[in-house]
Amino acid sequence: MTTAREFNFDGLVGPSHNYAGLSFGNVASFNNVKSVSNPKQAALQGLEKMRVLASRSFAQALLPPHHRPNFRLLRNIGFGGSDAEVIARAHKEAPAILACAYSASPMWTANACTVSPCADTADARTHFTVANLNNKLHRSYEHVQTGRTLRAVFGDEAHFVVHEALPSTPAFGDEGAANHTRLCANHGAPGVEMFVYGRVEFDPNAPAPRRFPARQTLEASQAVARLHGLDGRRTVYAQQAPETIDCGVFHNDVIAVGSGNVLFYHQNAFLDEKSVLDQLRQALAATGTSLQPVRVDAAEVSLADAVSSYLFNSQLLSRPDGKMALVVPQECRENQAVARYLQGLVASGGPIDELISFDLRQSMRNGGGPACLRLRVVLTEAEAVAMHQGVIMTDALHARLVAWVEKHYRDRLAPDDLADPALADEIHATLDELTTILGLPGLYEFQR
Repeated sequence: MTTAREFNFDGLVGPSHNYAGLSFGNVASFNNVKSVSNPKQAALQGLEKMRVLASRSFAQALLPPHHRPNFRLLRNIGFGGSDAEVIARAHKEAPAILACAYSASPMWTANACTVSPCADTADARTHFTVANLNNKLHRSYEHVQTGRTLRAVFGDEAHFVVHEALPSTPAFGDEGAANHTRLCANHGAPGVEMFVYGRVEFDPNAPAPRRFPARQTLEASQAVARLHGLDGRRTVYAQQAPETIDCGVFHNDVIAVGSGNVLFYHQNAFLDEKSVLDQLRQALAATGTSLQPVRVDAAEVSLADAVSSYLFNSQLLSRPDGKMALVVPQECRENQAVARYLQGLVASGGPIDELISFDLRQSMRNGGGPACLRLRVVLTEAEAVAMHQGVIMTDALHARLVAWVEKHYRDRLAPDDLADPALADEIHATLDELTTILGLPGLYEFQR
């Protein structure tokens, strides 16, 4: 058995972080539409989370923001002229689309791709499939830069395979690792990969939500599993409960999180809870381990409280002593029902015996908690050496990035500020400097 560690690649919040309410189905995003954001605070909050977890010896790295505004999007739909003219006309004629072009949503790297470690794949390499995110305009262009970034960080083809995004059509709606969970005896052992989907494209009689869109299809999940060469005996497909999606659970990571052999989930997470648990138990048994489900009953934490606090949009981190820490947003401590539940959880003698909380309010107000901000990548020792080292979080890198944010980021960004052509120039210069800090020259195409 190969020794491996789980790295968490957090998204570095970009300088255009703003509240445009672009994500229908994401309750927090809609509730804060057109309010004033603080990009500097958002980035510093994310960096503090990375620093603290790295200081606890959890493997921590980052993925950089995307270049903004997305001039390719704006020019593709008919806004021509100089950069300043493009921005001015878009602000006048289509301010919502200009907001899409400025979106900082790549900060939520749980949507960047789906990852299968080498212990699970047919060719014993770690596979990445870039998510197409085709359900939302502001995210549908991300796959181009995400692919460039992943190839820059994981460029050694002896160890890594980066697949292009699936066809950008509703049949293959793919939202990445936010709908994917890997369970295993330990990170280096063969695992069970669970893909959670919201609807079935080619079965008109299959259950589906009625109020909010189901962003992940069964067909997309099956395609990713094929691309990664997964063993069908250790692959599980589970459908989200449609009613739960209609309550604002737009991704599975808003209602369930798993790590090791532990699945922490709400009783309303899945359409057929018993079937999902039975399949996971059977698949895990074949790997020599047993499932440890941690079920949260609706009587203890209502679905509304789970969504508003982002209890399940947390990180489960394995400690060397075999126990687990649960990384939660500060909102979990402020919600009476959730705080009471968590107090009982850590005292229960179960696998989760520690809480770590962070103030991530800037991200939370846009609908992204601790789990949204990170992409889990299991790496062997050889793979960890083979990846680009400049993105691994250290005290020195943290200090450089804090200074960079303090120097370049605005502490106030209102909707009308997106019309300021100086903002685009600021972002260009800011990200150009970042490529030097991270040692990633040529990372951006800088389409202008």
